[in-house]
Amino acid sequence: MTQGATSVSEGAISILLVDDNEQNLELMTAYIEELGCSVRLARDGIEALEQVAAQKPDLILLDVMMPRMSGFQACKKLKSDEGTKDIPIVMVTALSEVSDVEHAVDVGADDFLSKPVNRLELLTRVRSLLKLASARRELKRAMDEIKRLSK
Repeated sequence: MTQGATSVSEGAISILLVDDNEQNLELMTAYIEELGCSVRLARDGIEALEQVAAQKPDLILLDVMMPRMSGFQACKKLKSDEGTKDIPIVMVTALSEVSDVEHAVDVGADDFLSKPVNRLELLTRVRSLLKLASARRELKRAMDEIKRLSK
């Protein structure tokens, strides 16, 4: 079920798919919906930043080569912002050079998938990153509670 930025229900896992190719968006949406997650769409880096500002997703699948703002630029901006730096980002691209993977890591990407996207690989990585993000949030809550109790 694809939802707009403001209609994601409380507690639902939200994934932002960013790609300028409609077929890629449709395919990845179908895969992600198998996990029971809500899906939001953006068609370039600028639209992705607007979507994140409206409603932070739990994970972002971000194409590299897009008009107006590349995935590399959007990732760097999101990872340099205190409010969005912990959102897991998977770069998804047809680029396959080692230098492209290195660049993705340099701008803060948490993972990298090559196109065409393999369904099982995509779902496995998404599940793994969502578990990691959940564990990170739980750890932060526990640390905040310890700080609160120690005062």
